[in-house]
Amino acid sequence: MTKPVIGVLGASGAVGRAAVRELRALGHTGLRLGGRTVSTLRAVAEEGPAGHDETVWADADAPDGLRAFTEGCDIVLNCVGPTYRLRATVASAALAAAAHCVDVAGDDPAAEDLRAAGDPARDGRTVVLSAGALPGLSSLLPRWLAGQGLDGTSALTAHCGGLETCSPTVAHDLMLSLTSGGADGAAYGEALAAVRGGRRVPRALRTAEDTEHRSFPGRVALQPYLSQESERLATVLGLDRLDWYNVHPGPAVRALLNQLPGRLAAGDDPAELAGRLILAADLDLAGRKPWYVMDFELSGTASGRPATAGLTLRAASSYRLTAAVGALAVDAVLRAGVPAGVHFACDVLDPEAVVRHLREGNVADLRPTGAAAGADRVEEGVL
Repeated sequence: MTKPVIGVLGASGAVGRAAVRELRALGHTGLRLGGRTVSTLRAVAEEGPAGHDETVWADADAPDGLRAFTEGCDIVLNCVGPTYRLRATVASAALAAAAHCVDVAGDDPAAEDLRAAGDPARDGRTVVLSAGALPGLSSLLPRWLAGQGLDGTSALTAHCGGLETCSPTVAHDLMLSLTSGGADGAAYGEALAAVRGGRRVPRALRTAEDTEHRSFPGRVALQPYLSQESERLATVLGLDRLDWYNVHPGPAVRALLNQLPGRLAAGDDPAELAGRLILAADLDLAGRKPWYVMDFELSGTASGRPATAGLTLRAASSYRLTAAVGALAVDAVLRAGVPAGVHFACDVLDPEAVVRHLREGNVADLRPTGAAAGADRVEEGVL
């Protein structure tokens, strides 16, 4: 039986290179590696033990190059951006080549473009969007947590952030997210907003500029932020309350983030500001090891009584977390584990399988607490 051709676009980037390793660990070989620097792609290909990976010049901004890359692929894993400028560009090219597509980002704008062009399900094709760390794992982990010792859920508090380099894609997407990235042309999310009574409430929370949190080392800033992914999560879990905080441990990045809305409103060049964000992240990281943390505390009931279940994930890089989720989504599509159509990863991936892969692949350390600690020990014993 012929092996499917998996194309990894952006295979030499921070996420793409890690995604190639994750796909190989899942048993996928003979990958098609795409990017704008062929020499770097060859170096990635040479990391493979079999040496059967193909390297192809490809640029998401060059239609002919993108078409040549996607032609002949069974599925394309997109690891390039900026997400909110490309929207569904790569997914549309994959569908035109009769291939499935997984995008580590994508979000609502890409979903809107794809659905407006016609449902890929009619051709038996699948597109999985937001298959990364945040969004993606940020919703998968709370869904897993909801099944660990609780029989009902009512409130979630989340803290996510870390100290690591800022890639050009992340920097540019952050600029674009302030005015786009959400559904119907809205911004990706709303600062200071939270869910109360099952609905979005503006300015429900305040920023803490210099504080501590038990799961994060040192002093940090906590920025309340409610994304549309988090709102959908609240609906799925039936939450009355949801408080989401982006955690910023580096002072240089914190200072620049506070200035961004005003500078953009004043007409400063977003590209120049993105460059400054990259430098600020490097300054904060100088002489320190990178890390990334996701911390969740879910309240509800267990055996009819009030209870809480917690989960703290610690990893060396959010980029590898994104790569792992993207690779798992590719694997699920190829195994016919995802129906045809356009989906967000959190809606179609099995949270239990994701958590198991993160643990067994040493991608991250996951520590459940409260009701989840006992339930997790039982489950591991069963396995």
